[in-house]
Amino acid sequence: MKYTVQILADAEEDLFRIYQYVASHDSLGKAETLYESIKETILSLDCQPTRGHVPPELERLDVREFLEIHYKPYRIVYQILEMDVFVHCIFDGRRHLDDILRERLLRI
Repeated sequence: MKYTVQILADAEEDLFRIYQYVASHDSLGKAETLYESIKETILSLDCQPTRGHVPPELERLDVREFLEIHYKPYRIVYQILEMDVFVHCIFDGRRHLDDILRERLLRI
């Protein structure tokens, strides 16, 4: 049974910022390849979305309704509701994410 994967506006913006950064600091070709690879990883959640794990920053707060998967250093944070997968954030895993995740996902 397939899930519907929806990339929310904040996550689309994250993906666009990653694209812009790589395009301006490396090359347009690498930015396009990275964009497509991250998008493919996200869309693969239609088959087995439960394969992700709870982000440690949220687990420490006892928040377990969000999961994450990775593509290279990038963390893709999402939520499963019934047969829908909602992608909330795409971040470079080398960044400190405690505050960002709390603000964006928990609205605190």
